[in-house]
Amino acid sequence: MSEFVQSEVRGRIGCITLDRPKALNSLSLAMVRALHAQLQAWRDEVNIAAVLIKSSSEKGYCAGGDIRFFYDAGRATPTGGSALLEDFFTEEYALNHLIHFYPKPYIALLDGVVMGGGMGIAQAGPQARMRVVTERTRMAMPEVNIGLFPDVGGSYFLSHLAGEFGAYLGLSGETISAADAIHVQLADVFVPGAELPALVEAICHSEASDLRETVRQFAAPFAAQADAASSRLAQNEALIQRHFAHDDVAAICRSLESDADSFAQKTLAAMQKRSPLMMCVTLAQLRRGKAMSVAQCLRMERTLVRHNFTHGEVLEGVRALVIDKDNAPVWNPPTLAQVTTEMVESFFAPVWPDYAHPLAALA
Repeated sequence: MSEFVQSEVRGRIGCITLDRPKALNSLSLAMVRALHAQLQAWRDEVNIAAVLIKSSSEKGYCAGGDIRFFYDAGRATPTGGSALLEDFFTEEYALNHLIHFYPKPYIALLDGVVMGGGMGIAQAGPQARMRVVTERTRMAMPEVNIGLFPDVGGSYFLSHLAGEFGAYLGLSGETISAADAIHVQLADVFVPGAELPALVEAICHSEASDLRETVRQFAAPFAAQADAASSRLAQNEALIQRHFAHDDVAAICRSLESDADSFAQKTLAAMQKRSPLMMCVTLAQLRRGKAMSVAQCLRMERTLVRHNFTHGEVLEGVRALVIDKDNAPVWNPPTLAQVTTEMVESFFAPVWPDYAHPLAALA
């Protein structure tokens, strides 16, 4: 295992603890490989009834991929790539696929920050997932903030949310609460952070045939603490569905601009800071993803990420927000009006023949 990924077996439960607290468990290639190897080992182990994944810190489950690594590796060649960078995204997306189709209950304790790559190791498929949030949960797919797009399966799990919630989350990059996550079905149950140790004990000592039911029963007394009444997205659902129904980012922005509501104006202000090009790519990605399988979405994302690093938008975003911290990215192009259909479509152009795609084996 990686030094930042700890594992143990407690009773019938395979327990994984992400332990890179100083980086909010940002995923390195070594961590991706460690997670994949452990999940593969437990998948067919008859004595393991479920997997529990959590963080060693209440501050964050996982803040995403290691973007400083992305920046250094992406600048290593004139085309914005390196062998390690290629390996990272190929292996991360393969891990996301493994988790989505995991044959055993996959219980993720999403305490603290859950963003980007952290969502990829949280959003298992409906036959496996049990996603627990707390009052400390801060969830987002914020990739457009740094000139990227919502990857790690975001094409699939965002596009399959009700109505236009996926478009809102992908284009705005805004952070949501536990109640929001439950309302849009990116989480299943709420448990107060102070109760998580007791929940872990309950899971590890349960004899239930489906450990997810143990979690549901434990969480039931706390449901009112994160219901729709406390969800900002529930309160603004009609507004989100109306404004984000357009299939053009400029039209979405014009729609928001015409609405004096404070939520609409806050959303518009956030989007005006994002990469215009990558917002347009993101909307096209999500519209396509709705009709695709998980494997097809991940292959599409793998193509998109190659084009993105070649273009350099993510390198500029990381420079501005993380490296130099001037918060003044020079997006290319700088405005929505300058983004053309041809620019957007170029991100979806095949990079490899189908048989040679790095994720060709995913089904």
